[in-house]
Amino acid sequence: MVHFRKLSFVLVVVLLLNIFSPASAAFWNLSGERMIHDPSIIKEGTTWYTFGTGEAGKNGIRVLRSDDGTNWYTTPTIFPTAPSWWKTYVPNHEPNQWAPDIHFFNGRYWLYYSVSSFGSNTSLIGLLSTHSISSGQWRDDGLVIRSTSSNNYNAIDGDLVIDANGEPWLSFGSFWSGIKLTKLDKVTMKPTGTIYSIASRPNSPNNAIEAPNITYKNGYYYLFVSFDNCCQGVNSTYKIAYGRSKSITGPYLDKNGVNMINGGGTILDAGNSRWIGPGHQDVYNNNLIIRHAYDAENNGMPTMLINDLYWDSQGWPSY
Repeated sequence: MVHFRKLSFVLVVVLLLNIFSPASAAFWNLSGERMIHDPSIIKEGTTWYTFGTGEAGKNGIRVLRSDDGTNWYTTPTIFPTAPSWWKTYVPNHEPNQWAPDIHFFNGRYWLYYSVSSFGSNTSLIGLLSTHSISSGQWRDDGLVIRSTSSNNYNAIDGDLVIDANGEPWLSFGSFWSGIKLTKLDKVTMKPTGTIYSIASRPNSPNNAIEAPNITYKNGYYYLFVSFDNCCQGVNSTYKIAYGRSKSITGPYLDKNGVNMINGGGTILDAGNSRWIGPGHQDVYNNNLIIRHAYDAENNGMPTMLINDLYWDSQGWPSY
């Protein structure tokens, strides 16, 4: 009986630790197809979808689907054939499209995507929309914003955010002069004018910052970005950083009060011995974060990781 009571006490302690220790349940246990780059996640009904950069050398945007959020499988790519209008703005674009971002707003699902070639800022962000992802029927809403070699920014990595007043904005940017933000028209979901600069890394080689993602929570806008370099397998140096602001246009300050326009950014995830170079993050419903990392145990394959996202008593994010 004594041993039984001791065992029961131990079990209760373990259960309480599991309840009150966020890290114990933070990582989602995923199975099936997990290869993805630059993921963006959404749930339609009971079905989960992850949209990501298309496979190198192949056409389109990669799409993974899950019926329970844990076991994933591939579905047909979007853009198996490239629209001819892309060539007007990006004559030498890659066959695969990059960094899609999916959001539901005003009764439609909006999918922003990038068309470019590696190392160039002759790029564009395009837009698709649909009333139902499961229908597979996407409307081509055309060009959103473009950049050329004469611009000091790169029009890729678009990310939609809805502000506290229900107004849509698009953040974007990769290297060059850093991360930009522009307000969108609620009907066309395209820019209305001013482009704001909200984050940069002037002291890093080539201003190594990209993949912005903004979410609003309890009076603050949180800007998540990826620092340094992706796309080099286990040699990648990607890492996730963040700051916050009372205004969507900034200034975004990190936990030390450093403005992200001056290189600030608190590191959220720099990876570990297995998961190298985590980045191109997407925060969903303020309680979930998805990103890719390169699997050191699988030849550096870009792999989808999903974590529960927590917030401390001062309102800062953590796993």
